[in-house]
This record gives sequence, structure tokens and C-alpha cells, in this order.
Amino acid sequence: MLGKQIELVAYDGKTDAATIGNSATQLAQTDKVVAMFGFSDSDMTMAAAPIAAKAGVVFVTSGATSPKLPDQVPEYLYLACFGDNVQAAAAAEYSVNALGAKSVYLLVDKGMEYTLLLGKYFQERFVELGGKVVLEDNYQTGDKDFSAQLTKLKGLKAKPDLLFISSGPDDVGTIVKQVRDAGIAQPIMGGDGYDTPLLVEVAGAGAENVYFTTHSLMDADLGSDAVKKFIAAYQAEFKNPPENAFAGLGYDTVKLLADAIKRAGSADPKAIRTALQATKGLAGVTGEISFQPGSRIPQKGVTVIRVKGGKFTLAQEVVPQKVPQP
Repeated sequence: MLGKQIELVAYDGKTDAATIGNSATQLAQTDKVVAMFGFSDSDMTMAAAPIAAKAGVVFVTSGATSPKLPDQVPEYLYLACFGDNVQAAAAAEYSVNALGAKSVYLLVDKGMEYTLLLGKYFQERFVELGGKVVLEDNYQTGDKDFSAQLTKLKGLKAKPDLLFISSGPDDVGTIVKQVRDAGIAQPIMGGDGYDTPLLVEVAGAGAENVYFTTHSLMDADLGSDAVKKFIAAYQAEFKNPPENAFAGLGYDTVKLLADAIKRAGSADPKAIRTALQATKGLAGVTGEISFQPGSRIPQKGVTVIRVKGGKFTLAQEVVPQKVPQP
């Protein structure tokens, strides 16, 4: 870029806020980077982004989907992914329009902002579309036994048409398996936390009839042309395929920053920020990226995945008609 080689300075944050803060300080003060990016978790992003902003450097999160993030770090924090309110609205509209769901059971991990927001936004849009939540329940991240929740669910006189389970990747396989082992066969819907091989590995045949929203279908045969090209390049580089769409988001994030630097004609952090905000129609692995004036969350479509035959298949690409406010 600009006649120079891009140098990636990478640190392992170890999923620890203090370590991430120290690393971000090192990037800003010692390494003098012109931009920062990373993370698929809001708490981790918030450990680094304010430090980047204080140094006058943009921070782009590749996969933290909280739509509240840009307001928490004004002017300097951008998303390369859609917000949770967008994917939750897409999930609600697909559940009503494609699956015919009129009632839902809602189970939420109360230990993560991601899962709390996702459940909240889904409920808001589902009810707005005329749906009814017949029972709300919760659990804590890392729980292994869901028998208490499932007993209450099975005790309902009117069975819900759909289960919306707002879970992170580490718990989803266990929950789905126990739901199916309990004889509950209704469709299950969730968010991009389901985009992990653990869903099928742990839940096995129980993962059938599970749907979830994510950023792109990462499949060498069924994916888009951009996805197929990315998978081939990733396979050649790392000798194994990408695990999920978050690999594509990482690629798109670097492309987003490189494109901003190119259009700015400068590696000056202020010029990069100005060019980044003006991004329009940048083609990526996970869709086209554009920022509207005053918004630092890109307008992107949502991919709905269905688990069928033990594989992730494309159910539908959804651009929600209405999105709840952050």
C-alpha cells in the first residue's frame, strides 16, 4: 500500500481484559500502528478500543456484533460485521415468514452481553410481527445440566412453534443435544454463536432442524464465488479450511482498512478514519460493506443457515425489513 508493505503487529490477548489493555497500549505507544482491529467479543473489544481512540487511532472489530459499541467509543470504533439487532431481526422475520412460527420459547445465556442483546432484539421484532413468547428462561455460561429449564418447557400446555436459544459457541452443542434427548423436536433458532463445528460435533443428529443467523455460508461447494475463492486461498495458506465465517470477517476487516488507506492516499490515522467512514460498496467475503453518514456499523445482509444431513446449508439470505433500535 502506498509503495510500502503492510506490517501486521499481532498480540495474544488471552481473553483477558488486562492483557488486552496492555497490548493495545503497546500497539499505540511503542509500535505506533496506524490502525487496530480484532476480536469477536464486545468485552474484549472494549478493553482495547478506548486505548486506540485515546491515541487517535481507529479500532475495527471483526466480529463483535453489539450495536451499542460505536456509541461507547465515539468516532473511533467501527464494526466490519452487522449488529445483533440486525441478525436478530432477520432471525425473527425468517421464523415468522419462512417457518410459520407464531409462538416461541426463549432461552438466554444471562452471562454474556451478546446473548442478552440477541435475545432482547429477537423478542422485540418477533412480538412486533404478531408472535408470542410463551416462556422465558435463562442459564449461566458454562452450565452443563439444562434439565430444570427443559422440565419447565415440557410442562407447557401449549407447545411453542419454535425455540430461540441465545447461546455462545461453547454451550450450544450441549444445549441442543439435551433438548433433543428430552424429546423436544421443534425447530431451534439462534445467532452467529452457533457458527461452530461444535454444534454438530456435540449435538450429533440432534442438530437437525436447527437454524441460525451468521455472516456467510463458508462452504467450498455451496458458498458464494467470493467464499469459494477465500476458502481455496485459506486452505493453501494454512493447510486446513476456515472453521467458520469469522475467518472471512477477519479477512474483510484487513481489506476494509487497506481500502481506506488506499483511498486516503495516506497512512495518517486521521485520514484513514475519514476514508473509512466514506466506504461504499466494498466487496468482501462476508458481503458488501458500506457505511452511512453518522453510522459506524455497515449495512449488510444476513445469512440464515439450516443444519441438514449434518451439514450447514443455506436457508436464505435476509435483509430485515425493520431493525430494533440498539
